[in-house]
Amino acid sequence: MSNTQIIVIGGGAAGMMAARTAALTGGQVTILERNPKLGRKIYITGKGRCNLTNHCSVQEVLANIPGNSRFVTGAMHRMPPSAVMELFEKLGVPLKTERGNRVFPQSDRAADIIDALVIELRRLKVKIIQDRAVSIRTQDGIVTAVVGEQGTYPCRAVVLATGGASYPLTGSTGDGYTMAEQLGHTVVTPRGSLVPLETQEAFCAAMQGLSLKNVELKVKNSKKKVVYQEQGEMLFTHFGISGPLVLSASACMRSFENEQYTAVIDLKPALDEQKLDARLVREFSERSNQDFQNILGSLVPRLMIPVMVELTGIPGTTKGHEITKAQRRRLLETLKALTIQISGPRPLSDAIVTAGGIKTGEIDPKTMASKKVEGLFFAGEVIDVDAYTGGFNLQIAWATGTVAGECAANYCKAK
Repeated sequence: MSNTQIIVIGGGAAGMMAARTAALTGGQVTILERNPKLGRKIYITGKGRCNLTNHCSVQEVLANIPGNSRFVTGAMHRMPPSAVMELFEKLGVPLKTERGNRVFPQSDRAADIIDALVIELRRLKVKIIQDRAVSIRTQDGIVTAVVGEQGTYPCRAVVLATGGASYPLTGSTGDGYTMAEQLGHTVVTPRGSLVPLETQEAFCAAMQGLSLKNVELKVKNSKKKVVYQEQGEMLFTHFGISGPLVLSASACMRSFENEQYTAVIDLKPALDEQKLDARLVREFSERSNQDFQNILGSLVPRLMIPVMVELTGIPGTTKGHEITKAQRRRLLETLKALTIQISGPRPLSDAIVTAGGIKTGEIDPKTMASKKVEGLFFAGEVIDVDAYTGGFNLQIAWATGTVAGECAANYCKAK
């Protein structure tokens, strides 16, 4: 191990990118990864398909980072989405762009992204050791070694890329926070971002498993201000709501301590109130002798029918011709504004991404170097930066990993 200059702690997206860039810059690199295989969390991104970036400009990436976007501005210009796409195409992974400019492997296999990076790391002679890092040793404020459960590894520089504390089964258990705190760094309290939401209403659990497409989700805070509004897909669960729209919305709900959020779902966003009312009039007229609950079958999914009966207060056996104008109005308002009170987020372990982490003010944004410990660099989710869904969080990992790896190698050269 004496010939290793740089140790990258963590073999996820940021760690692998940091190791690759450091090796390309001339560094001798070793990755310490606690799991038997690298990139374990990448396997589950994009439902196993790996939404690796977003085909957009740097400005659009930054607009999708709700907190500390300025910190990664330089890194994004150094490794923009176009460069990420070009890299993986060169590594032999054909890509495709889908709705929302989300970029995936053409094969729809996250494993192809991981395999391409692992092959590249082997080509660059990066060592990969399975060990769990416990602490980082320093002398006179300068990095000297990494202590693992299996041994001690001398080095000149460390890139800390352990991820956050979401999905702990993938190895993201917050180890990086502990190691950074031991060295005097401040950790902004981790919390879930891109996380499912728990709700007060029992009817969400009654619709468990129901997936809605082409609906609009609006989230309002306690002052009735809209903090999120978007169209797409969502899902009802035993605890509340989830799915792409909900995960994105959760990233805009920055605090639950002194805030009450309300979700409002427009089930028919393609129709304004006038057009929807005309459709309801037509449905009740054409099916005048049918029960209300049966007529609802042409308006909402089957699992939602009992909920609509309950929320509108219209008995299910009411005939179409018996429905009053006031009842029709209640149905229209429910279809256009199904209102749900949010209790709070699911536990951090259920989150896709961790918000919080190493305080950005203690890291040089130009190099990802620690301002407190010489020879220490940071990359990826361990830093207090998080983004909305759509490939932006992996884009942060690739960009910060690139800068950290290159600058760690240059630091070693200068030494």
